[in-house]
Amino acid sequence: MNTSTQRAVILALLAALMIATRSHMLYHFAPVPDASWAVFFIAGFYLRGWGRWAFPLLMALAVAVDYVAITRQGLDFFAHYCTSPAYWFLVPAYFALWMGGSLVRSQYRKADGRALGLLVASLIASTIVCHLLSQGGFYWISDSVANPTVAGWWKNYTDWLLPYMRTTAIYVGLALIAHVGVAQAVRLARPQPKAG
Repeated sequence: MNTSTQRAVILALLAALMIATRSHMLYHFAPVPDASWAVFFIAGFYLRGWGRWAFPLLMALAVAVDYVAITRQGLDFFAHYCTSPAYWFLVPAYFALWMGGSLVRSQYRKADGRALGLLVASLIASTIVCHLLSQGGFYWISDSVANPTVAGWWKNYTDWLLPYMRTTAIYVGLALIAHVGVAQAVRLARPQPKAG
């Protein structure tokens, strides 16, 4: 399978994962947590050279899923509390995740301790920035918070940071396991030189 085909398959899988999990995001008690943050991080790693069109495509997909999820409830998309002007802060927030994955890819040579350390550091940093932009934009710009204060923002930020980081890390960890497993399977499938 050539690189373009591999990337197309990965893009399709990531899009399917986002559709399957994000459509529940508005219910907050979904059986499966929203994988969107991890999707953008993983896409940054695997689709690094396709960023000019793959990132906008995934962004459009996220908005389309939100639109369908909101309007299926009989609500006006543009009047919903989740889609205040702060909603558009998701673009730089998700781009931070994309860049985190892209940074890991730019330094990646093989699956080893160094790569794992960079992955963990990049995932933590990009998730912190993503949460800062998405939650900060919502807190300070939307009409959902009547009297915003720095103390109130900080409490909200810290209350939600670890749950979002945990969910993102679980999905990225599963992707890492799949990555190592596929790499091992490919290595074992290659013809081995005969001894002798």
